[in-house]
Amino acid sequence: MPSWTDHAIWWHVYPLGFTGAPKRAEPRIVHRLRQLEPWLDYAVELGCSGLMLGPIFAAETHGYDTVDHFRIDPRLGDERDFDSLVEQARGRGLRILLDGVFNHVGRSFAGPRDFLTERTFEGHDRLVVLDHGRPAVQDYVAEVMDHWLGRGAAGWRLDAAYAMPAEFWAGVLPGVRARHPESWFVGEMIHGDYAGYVERSGLDSVTQYELWKAIWSSLNDGNLFELAWALDRHNGMLDTFVPQTFVGNHDVTRLATRLEDPRHLGHALAILFTVAGIPSVYYGDEQALTGLKEEREGGDDAIRPAFPGTPGERGPVYRLHQRLIGNRRRHPGVVRARTKVDHLTNRTAALTTADVTLLLNLDDEPQLIGRVEVPPHAWHLA
Repeated sequence: MPSWTDHAIWWHVYPLGFTGAPKRAEPRIVHRLRQLEPWLDYAVELGCSGLMLGPIFAAETHGYDTVDHFRIDPRLGDERDFDSLVEQARGRGLRILLDGVFNHVGRSFAGPRDFLTERTFEGHDRLVVLDHGRPAVQDYVAEVMDHWLGRGAAGWRLDAAYAMPAEFWAGVLPGVRARHPESWFVGEMIHGDYAGYVERSGLDSVTQYELWKAIWSSLNDGNLFELAWALDRHNGMLDTFVPQTFVGNHDVTRLATRLEDPRHLGHALAILFTVAGIPSVYYGDEQALTGLKEEREGGDDAIRPAFPGTPGERGPVYRLHQRLIGNRRRHPGVVRARTKVDHLTNRTAALTTADVTLLLNLDDEPQLIGRVEVPPHAWHLA
């Protein structure tokens, strides 16, 4: 894994939503991708070192129905807009991670028809699964990756990796790595054997949904034993890889909506930034935006909102992110360190990762954790 990822903290943006692009493809080129550029300093000030972008390639609707992996979606602009974003980001020390949708494509896919199977992805009729057993498909994906890495991308998030054979990536990645040795590859895994998939595929990392669920669920239920169990699993993953960690993304209900007690927002963020992993902040979570994901057409709109042309006033949750990310940067050993649970009850815990100890109190009364009295519904870094 490239050494720079030890210091990576991503600001995760869904560009089609962020820029207010139309919901369906349009032939006219509109240079919306440049709307991200006034927000780059905001990301730097937050403490992030890179942009994790949602889909930016030509697609039919939401971007996960790609039709041409070699073309920027006209709703976002063209290749010059991408080059400009890379240049502006690089000038601020920010890397760019691209979202590669290589499990399936849209019905109007511009590539060869024999790349396609007769299967659809998870019952979505407009999403057709690629034939991953065909060598020409491996060559195509490698060519796409090479093209955009050559234009300045730092790596790839691989959508729906959990639905793809690990052996496919084992065939694609070695050649791409040989040509772009500093690139980073993270797969979307929702369930399954994370470590086993990483070993078989050759990916650097996968998304840590187990920890995501345990964070908000343990806080809502007042059951920190669930968190401790997930952290034990998390520790085991570090034998194989460093997980990509998060408390929000483009596919899930916003953290500020998911948490039943808003006083526990800080607890969730403190956990994210004081345990091992390569963390990301989903745009708007640093402002405590709310949004409910619904299982219906358009059910993602609430969690993929448009942002204004320039940043406004930073609020207290933004400053809390700055504080926690700053603490993370002062303790770089956290990224690969196992977490030790020094104290645990249903509603209190002490978690030590490298040289950082996080004390959590979910109780209605002050609690003595070790030698520190932690106020009700508070957390403390020691």
